[in-house]
Amino acid sequence: QLQLVESGGGLVQPGGSLRLSCAASGFTLDYYSIGWFRQAPGKEREGVSCISRNGAYTNYADSVKGRFTISRDSAKNTVFLQMNSLNADEAAVYYCAASTYVCSMNERRYNYWGQGTQVTVSS
Repeated sequence: QLQLVESGGGLVQPGGSLRLSCAASGFTLDYYSIGWFRQAPGKEREGVSCISRNGAYTNYADSVKGRFTISRDSAKNTVFLQMNSLNADEAAVYYCAASTYVCSMNERRYNYWGQGTQVTVSS
């Protein structure tokens, strides 16, 4: 069974950092572009970042450029999202997803989704 599992969410103060992980079971992430998305209450889901199959290409939403870093570790079959300088309006459920297409911020390009991990930013 193909499964993505996110972890690393939690409560962080404004200005703090979190590192999210997206681990795969039942398939190898190397064959997929991976995207991170987030959805806050009452808002549409938005693309945060994506990484190509070989990790050579990455893309970020303008709002997170310079603060978030996406990376992948083939040996661990895991993709990471390092998030620094978080602010309160970035509190959301963060999802990872796998795509057979190129790295994209369009969620319709993604075939497999995890269940999400909650990120809360509050003092």
